[in-house]
Amino acid sequence: MASIKKFQVTFDCAEPERVARFWCEVLGYVVPPPPEGFATWGDYDRTLPPEKQGSSFVCMDPSGEGPRLYFQRVPEGKVVKNRVHLCVRAGTGLVGEERLATLEAECARLIALGAVRVQLLLADEDNESCIVMQDIEGNEFCLD
Repeated sequence: MASIKKFQVTFDCAEPERVARFWCEVLGYVVPPPPEGFATWGDYDRTLPPEKQGSSFVCMDPSGEGPRLYFQRVPEGKVVKNRVHLCVRAGTGLVGEERLATLEAECARLIALGAVRVQLLLADEDNESCIVMQDIEGNEFCLD
């Protein structure tokens, strides 16, 4: 049986391009080039029917290693906690005060991009410390 190694993470949101560009900044992702024959994504978007304009946006890992992120406009707003969330691994390999200082510095950078800090979860015997945050549309993610 074949094993799937590539996958895409899809976000429901109100403003796909805005949320995608936020995640580009968080993860160092890039917006892929527009379709052939178009100088910009805006040029391409204007060729779509009005109800489809601005309805989706994509960003991707420039190395091709990480998953592609797809953002699609939905009419309803976010109501409850996400069932799936991203964990942004800023403190990998670090421990103790060095780890917390790294997480706090990254948290400050993300807040400047529009993220919201929700709470610090301190380490216990099963988990490392992490900071629970929300992106610019309220989607939870962990900074760990």
